[in-house]
Amino acid sequence: MGSEAIIVFFLAGVILVAGANFLSNLISPKSDNLQKREPYESGMKTIGPTWVQFKVGYYLFAILFLIFDVEVAFLVPWAVVFADLGTVALVEIIIFLFILGLGLAYAWKKGALKWE
Repeated sequence: MGSEAIIVFFLAGVILVAGANFLSNLISPKSDNLQKREPYESGMKTIGPTWVQFKVGYYLFAILFLIFDVEVAFLVPWAVVFADLGTVALVEIIIFLFILGLGLAYAWKKGALKWE
């Protein structure tokens, strides 16, 4: 029964997402004109080339922020059940934070946290 349920849930998810996309495409208002095809920048027309390259460091810094920010979200459920689990929860969170610290040390060593 386990594998059939997974297949059914997967197919239901695919059908619901595809159906929602199809339905929104079917009933959404459509307008195609020259203004829709222009790049938009704060309500003003752009001057010069609109293609600007950013340093890879910005993306790396943003990804690192997201990784550590999402990991902090795992601390909330841990804090809720900490009193019930006691020492086991404390050991688990120490291991978790140690692994996070290793990731931070690696990023620091590689220079990913330098803002140049």
